[in-house]
Amino acid sequence: MTDMLDPFSPTASRAARAHRAGPRPPAVPCRPVQIEPLDRFPDVALVIPDRHGDERGFFVETFRAQWFPGLSFVQDNHSFSLAPFTVRGLHFQSPPHAQTKLIRVSRGRIRDAVVDLRVGSPTYAEHAVIELRADDGHQLLVPVGFAHGFISLEPDTDVTYKVTDYHSPNHDGGVRWDDPELAIDWGVNENQVKISTRDRALPSFAHLSSPFTYGGGA
Repeated sequence: MTDMLDPFSPTASRAARAHRAGPRPPAVPCRPVQIEPLDRFPDVALVIPDRHGDERGFFVETFRAQWFPGLSFVQDNHSFSLAPFTVRGLHFQSPPHAQTKLIRVSRGRIRDAVVDLRVGSPTYAEHAVIELRADDGHQLLVPVGFAHGFISLEPDTDVTYKVTDYHSPNHDGGVRWDDPELAIDWGVNENQVKISTRDRALPSFAHLSSPFTYGGGA
């Protein structure tokens, strides 16, 4: 029996195998997305996927690897905050397991904060605060070298985020959410906040030895 008559034969010719496989499928077009760097932190970006809505609701692709060339997300995390004014952070993971994060709110609203920890950066120790909400689907890309945290603004708030390295407890780090040197405006009084004992015990910025350098990678 010839190759062309038996294209599944292990000795089939390249032409026979190509005939069996059929034509190469066309490349999948990249769905529209807006990626808008923050003014003071061009490495931090607001990610705005294309949302299609009608009287039934909406459909949106929340993630495509094509949107983030050079990044490989390996783990998805889900944080649920039962009560409003729940604080989580400020957190980071040190090299060699530093993480870029892609933050999304699937229910509720949060005030999200990022702090530049890259020694030598022109914006070192500066921060930005961005509100993320489920009803518009905007996401935040937080690169390596930034601490990240948020406060829930509504009950039953769900936050999901992708990271580019696996969780490594031995490389966990953080800074106090209410550090006076950072002076982040969380929009609430301290006595309203719900926070874990672990996060409340995080060091002050003055006592942080940052593991990140500007332009140094992870």
